[in-house]
Amino acid sequence: FEEAIERVIAGPERKSRLISADEKKIIAYHEAGHAVVHNVLPAADPVQKVTIVARGMAAGYTMALPLEDKTLISRQKLIAEMIGLLGGRAAEELIFDDITSGAANDIEKVTELARNMVTRLGMSQDLGPMVYGQKEELIFLGREISEQRDYSEAIAEQIDQEVRKLVSNAYMEARRI
Repeated sequence: FEEAIERVIAGPERKSRLISADEKKIIAYHEAGHAVVHNVLPAADPVQKVTIVARGMAAGYTMALPLEDKTLISRQKLIAEMIGLLGGRAAEELIFDDITSGAANDIEKVTELARNMVTRLGMSQDLGPMVYGQKEELIFLGREISEQRDYSEAIAEQIDQEVRKLVSNAYMEARRI
């Protein structure tokens, strides 16, 4: 069952991929960064597994899963998720005094979470409880076709600033932890 779950979440195991000792060390610290940060944050999901075995496109991964299914997600929980995602990048920077491309997917997820908090979930203190942009979706495929912008350039700048602030604060907290 565990193998099936991991295959769905992270993809098939790639045993044939050869990774140098230096890269293994970076990946290990990166994944440990996620695990440590998740473990410290009360609102974060508990860590179930940490591995540097490559699966799918990931060089390693940290699996943090909720203890129970929830329909509603609090702002505090979303922020904890962002901080946890940035724990790997923070660990790389603190341990190696450098960063790698290993956090690319984490950064993408964090940015998307922050943007959704601001534009979809009304979780921005400055912009208030509003939805910005109308999305056209292919419901039967579960994909977006386009997003129609129904706000001014000034609001677009505010959205960008708010997203940047959320991501920056999450990264500073990950580094602190």
